[in-house]
Amino acid sequence: MVDECAGPAVAAWLQRQGHEVFSVFEEARGASDAELIAKAHAGRWILVTADKDFGERIFRERQPHCGVVLLRLEDQRAARKIAVLARLLENHGERLPGHFVVVTETHVRFARC
Repeated sequence: MVDECAGPAVAAWLQRQGHEVFSVFEEARGASDAELIAKAHAGRWILVTADKDFGERIFRERQPHCGVVLLRLEDQRAARKIAVLARLLENHGERLPGHFVVVTETHVRFARC
């Protein structure tokens, strides 16, 4: 699941890479964070977002999830997001399910849930 703030270009790129993608921008614009995390969990999707509020939902509220990738990028352009995600998938793709992962331009951190 690609959140609105991650953008439709990221969703389209992931689809071209062969991933099943639910684009919030295209299919559920304006949905609440609670609705999105519940939908991602029900669909067994990893949520890709730039919204740090999902950390509160996971860590404080203990909402169930199948994985969250939080993009904390200085450069928010689609091309940078895609480059960072490509590197993440290549180097850590098998570790993403079930984890809360914070990704910057230079670091990847797997947070304990």
